[in-house]
Amino acid sequence: MRGLGHRVGEGRIRRILAAAGLGPAPRRAPPVWRQFLAAQAPGILACGFLHAGTVLLRRGCVLFVMEIQSRAVHILGVTAHPAGAWTAQQARNLLMDLGERAGGCRFLVGGRDGTFTMGFGEVFSGIGTRVLRTPARSPGANAFAERFVGTLRRECLDHVRILGERHLREVLAGYARHCNGHRPHQGLRQESPFHQPGRVVDVTARIGCRKVLGGLVSEYCRAALASEKLLVRGYGRVLAQDRAAEALSPRIG
Repeated sequence: MRGLGHRVGEGRIRRILAAAGLGPAPRRAPPVWRQFLAAQAPGILACGFLHAGTVLLRRGCVLFVMEIQSRAVHILGVTAHPAGAWTAQQARNLLMDLGERAGGCRFLVGGRDGTFTMGFGEVFSGIGTRVLRTPARSPGANAFAERFVGTLRRECLDHVRILGERHLREVLAGYARHCNGHRPHQGLRQESPFHQPGRVVDVTARIGCRKVLGGLVSEYCRAALASEKLLVRGYGRVLAQDRAAEALSPRIG
């Protein structure tokens, strides 16, 4: 609603929840680790692996990194055989993509997977980033990465038949664009990671809809009549990539 130019007050939300029989969430004292993540969020990266199966009963391993403060997600690579040299190269590629922002990364939170070798850690140690290993059997220590994996499965992977490694890359790239450029995040006050704070929404303009991932996800936005063609032209770059993924993305059901 906020992306469409509508502001909803706390009182209205309270009445809607009360009418639905939903009470407030229980309040809990934040643990020490959560306080650390909140205080150091501008300089923390969270990384992790996830697995995705294909219709040919093969498994693809996906390496991703999330910027904690902005919630921006970077899909680093997909491979069927992850190794230490491969993860180290993906780390170098990430630092090149971050550019000058890489110098502000003070911590990297990651698991204890065997593919996170010494070479992987040395890539980040070279720019002054300290690698923090999460305790064994403690997924909550890397909660941001774990929540992204769950969201990705619920909103995307559980509804698409993956045909192969190339198809998986295209689907993940399309979802990453949606997640970074349009999907609202509660931790960002219902804004997207790449939102423009100074952007003014014209509530009188018509609402446009764009289907991504074969219609699995819908993106809504306001398009001013004078700049509507520019908006469509800006979406044109990703439309060509999304249509290629849509052609190879049979929906379940």
